[in-house]
Amino acid sequence: MPAPPPPPPPTRLLPQSALADLADVPATTRWVRSGGTRLHVLDYGGDGVPLVVLPGITSPAITMDFVARELTSLVRPLVVDVRGRGLSDGGGSYGLEEYAEDTEAVVAGLGLDRPILFGHSMGARIAAVTAVRAKVELRGTVLGDPPMSGPGRGPYPTPLHAFLDQLAQARRGTDADEVARFWPRWPRREQELRARWLASCDTEAVTATHRGFESEDFFDWWPSVPGPTALLYGADSPVVTAEGAAEAARRLPSAVLTEIPDAGHMLFWDNPTAALTALRQVLRPMLA
Repeated sequence: MPAPPPPPPPTRLLPQSALADLADVPATTRWVRSGGTRLHVLDYGGDGVPLVVLPGITSPAITMDFVARELTSLVRPLVVDVRGRGLSDGGGSYGLEEYAEDTEAVVAGLGLDRPILFGHSMGARIAAVTAVRAKVELRGTVLGDPPMSGPGRGPYPTPLHAFLDQLAQARRGTDADEVARFWPRWPRREQELRARWLASCDTEAVTATHRGFESEDFFDWWPSVPGPTALLYGADSPVVTAEGAAEAARRLPSAVLTEIPDAGHMLFWDNPTAALTALRQVLRPMLA
């Protein structure tokens, strides 16, 4: 009798070295249920206005620690492991409305009083949809370089295979030097965190989200985002081009648009000082 085929490789891995990173993060782990999905949140505490942080397509919550800890004097950051990433459950649908339902569950489940939503990339799209749905009361939203691709708008500038290649490297075992080949400008600590945590991202979550970048149009939601809202974008971003920024300004004139110099799509990794300064500036009026 032939031997049974080997089991398929796991779609998500999290080495002990990655879990140990949590010991160095000045945040408390919180858990919330969104239907049957368990969501993990890093809560940085404090008495400030809650700021719910929604990361990008392959960014577990811990990869935005360097942003969150710089905001604790201004707000109470809570960074979400979006479903299918980090310690949160995967499975189910990965559409924008489902992601918004998860965000609403975080706000309600943690009893957050009129938080601000701040999302980067995928997270920016989620923040916009959550605000338009108006199922939870918000003080405002900040969108960092939201993908503006969609039907009739051309493909997302980073092809799916680039994400899948990086996931394959992470599952086989990668290091900061290999990550630096994709992201040479990043601070070393962020390259190291990505090397340890990228394998926690589910392949289907990434694939379905990337598909959504091209099938779900950001501009179907953007004109209806209630104020106050702000949009930060990289001066060199292929995701929010000059044309995209102009359309965003035209379609929602009340929004505050801020260009981050010397930054591409990965605003806070490319130019941390300028991006954090801009984020603080747009947050302050929302705290009044």
